[in-house]
Amino acid sequence: MLTNNKLIKDLQKKLSCDNVLSTIEERYAYAQDATNSKTIEHLPDAVVFVETIEQVQKVVETARKYKTPIICRGAGTNVVGACRTDHGGIVLNFSKMNKILDINRENMTATVQPGVIVGNLQKAAEKIGLFYPPDPSNLAVSTIGGSIAQASGGAKTFKYGSTKDYVIDLKVVTAKGEILRTGSSTIKNATGYNLNSLFVGSEGTLGIVVEATMKLIPKPEAKKVLMAYFDTVESSVDAVNAIIEQRIFPATIDFMDKNAIQTVERFYPAGLLCDKEAALVIEIDGFKNSMEYQQNIIVSILENCKASTIQYSTNEEEYERIWTARRSSMGACAKLKPNVTTDDVIVPRKNLAALVKGINEICKKYNLTVCMVGHVGDGSVHPQIPIDYRDEDEYKRYKLAKAEIYELTAKLDGILSGEHGIGAEKREHIHKVINGIALDYMRKIKQTLDPENILNPYKIF
Repeated sequence: MLTNNKLIKDLQKKLSCDNVLSTIEERYAYAQDATNSKTIEHLPDAVVFVETIEQVQKVVETARKYKTPIICRGAGTNVVGACRTDHGGIVLNFSKMNKILDINRENMTATVQPGVIVGNLQKAAEKIGLFYPPDPSNLAVSTIGGSIAQASGGAKTFKYGSTKDYVIDLKVVTAKGEILRTGSSTIKNATGYNLNSLFVGSEGTLGIVVEATMKLIPKPEAKKVLMAYFDTVESSVDAVNAIIEQRIFPATIDFMDKNAIQTVERFYPAGLLCDKEAALVIEIDGFKNSMEYQQNIIVSILENCKASTIQYSTNEEEYERIWTARRSSMGACAKLKPNVTTDDVIVPRKNLAALVKGINEICKKYNLTVCMVGHVGDGSVHPQIPIDYRDEDEYKRYKLAKAEIYELTAKLDGILSGEHGIGAEKREHIHKVINGIALDYMRKIKQTLDPENILNPYKIF
C-alpha cells in the first residue's frame, strides 16, 4: 500500500490530480472491459488520463520506477480482456487525446490521436469526399487506438480490408520512453522492415501508440443494402460463394442465423423475417450508374441459391434500419440473460458451413443458447452466447463449449481471431493454431521491446 501511495503521488505530481483517479470506486470501474469477465481479480493501482505525448512518457518513466504494468485503454470495448488489470498497474486512458490533427485531401491521409472515435473519423473524412472503410460494430464509441491495438476489422473488411491495411505511420512511445516512428507519410513504403505490422494487433504489449497516420480512399458515390433470407444455412453460404465466383465484389456480406434474427426482432423491431433459418446482409457501393447492374446480378444469384425473400434499401433511413438491426445483435442477445459473451473465429470460406453447423452442435451438446452473426464474406463468425455467471454449472458448460469451438476452428484450418484479438481470454488456447516456434519468436520480440515486461503483461501468450 505504501508503494501504491508513492506511485499515485508521483503521478499526480507529474500530471495533475484531476487526471489521476485512485479511489477504490474509480479503480473498480476501470478493472474490466467489455469482456464481461466473471470475476475481477485485481484493481488497477491508478487510472491516468493523458493529454499529450510528453505525459505518456512521464507515465512510462513512473511505471519503470515502480516496476508496475501499463494497460492502455481506448473505449474499453474489446471483448477478449485486453484491457483487464489482472496484475494491477496503471490504466492509461486516452479519452482526452481525441483530436483529428489533420486530414489531407491531396495525400488522402488522416493524422489522429489514439482516442479519436472511429465513427467520427469516418464522418470527418466523408465531409471532404474521402472514406475510412474499417467499421467495427461499435464504431460509434470504439477508438482508432483500440482498433490498432486489436487489429479490428468490421463488415467492410471483405472488400476494403481491415485497420492494418490503413495504417501508414505510427508514433509509438516505447517501454523505455523513447518515441519510435514506424512508417512514413507516403502510401507506399519498402524501406526497411514493416514496423507498422509489428505494432498493429500487438494489444499494447510492445509499445504505446500515441499518434497514427491513416490512409483514406475516395468515398463511393452510392451505396445500397440488400437483405436476403434463406431456409437453410447451407444455402446462404452457397450464395456467398456464388456471388464471389461471378466477380461481383460487395462492400459487405454479413450473416445472421435464426436465433440472431429472432432475438434482434424481439428487442429491436426492424421488420426482420423471423421464420427464416439465415439471412445475408449485402451492401453494394460504387458509381451510381453501376448500382442497378450490381443489384440485378446479385438478386439473380440469390434467387438461384434459393433465397426465399429479398429486401432492399431505397433510401438512407431503410439503409440505416437494416444495419442497425445487424449491429444490435449483441445488445439484443444481452437481454436474454444477465451476461453475454461473444467470440470471433474465422476459417477459410470453404469451411464456413461446417464451422456454423459445428458451433450449433457444440452449443446444443452443452445446452447453451447461441446467436450467430458474422462477416461471412471473409469466413468470420461471431457466436454470441447469453449465460448467467451465477449459475456455476452453466458457466462450466460454457467454458467447455468454448474450448471445443476453438478445437473445431483449428481442425477447419482456421484461427482464433480475425478482428477481436487474443487478450487474456484466449491466451491459453493460442497454441492450438499458432506454431510453437512462431510463439517463441513472438516472446523474443516482446522481450526485446519490453525487457521489464511492463506493457500490458500476460496478454496474447
